[in-house]
Parts: sequence; C-alpha cells; structure tokens
Amino acid sequence: MAFDNTVTLVGNITRDPELRFTPAGTAVANFGLAWNRKNRDGEESVSFFDVTCWRDLAENVAESLGKGNRVVVYGRLDQQSWENDSGERRSKVEVIADEVAPSLRWATADVTRTEFKGEGGGPTPSSGSQGSGRGANPVPNFPTDEEPF
Repeated sequence: MAFDNTVTLVGNITRDPELRFTPAGTAVANFGLAWNRKNRDGEESVSFFDVTCWRDLAENVAESLGKGNRVVVYGRLDQQSWENDSGERRSKVEVIADEVAPSLRWATADVTRTEFKGEGGGPTPSSGSQGSGRGANPVPNFPTDEEPF
C-alpha cells in the first residue's frame, strides 16, 4: 500500500522566488506563501508556508512569478530537523512543489511553452509557442511525460 502525502495550497507569494544552484548545477527556488482565511466572527488569520521547487520548475517559477502573485501549489510536505547554536532542537515543515501555477480567479496569464533540453539543462522558449488562452495551437513535437489531452 502506498501512502500519499500531498497538499494543494492557494495563496499569495510573500517574497520573490530566490533561484540558486546546487554544487552539481541543479536549480532550486524558494518562496513564501501566505494563505488567508476568515472565521465565523469575521476575524482573519494567516498561515505562512515555505515552498521549494527543483530543476525546470524552479527556473520557470523564478522567471515567471513574483511577490504578490496568487498561485496554486501542488506538492508534498517535508519536515526538516536541526539543532541550533544553543543546542535546541528545531524543526519546520515545508512544501516541496511538484506543480506551481498562477491562480486565474482575479488575474489573467499568457502561457509560453518551454522546450525540454534533457536532465540538467534548463528550459528554453520554443519558437512560435506563445499561447494566448483558449484555442492556442499546441507546440508540434513538444516532449512531455503526460498523456495528450
């Protein structure tokens, strides 16, 4: 039996995604996400999450999104534990993103498909791949690991 540890969050980016690279050259991006909710009394409370993206997703997020953008994040929870300088145990739970997308509830987006260059290579914009919403032509021979829809 497989256990699933997935979460879907919708919220606003609290700081611009920070793109870095590991010593091996793998892209990693981190950003904060805030989720607001109101209780029955009308009081608002906010939850904050740290989100980590890897590889092509990291590069696309860093290039496309910024502070204040409303996004949908799908991923898994991961707990980090460490000991601080005072010897106290600390831990935090972060979201490791599998997918990040702009929320279109109060915004619009232009989609530009990227071409996959293989492991370790970043995405590059495909010629003629600028989408404009419904009715946009798919990119011919676009490599994907998903079934066509």
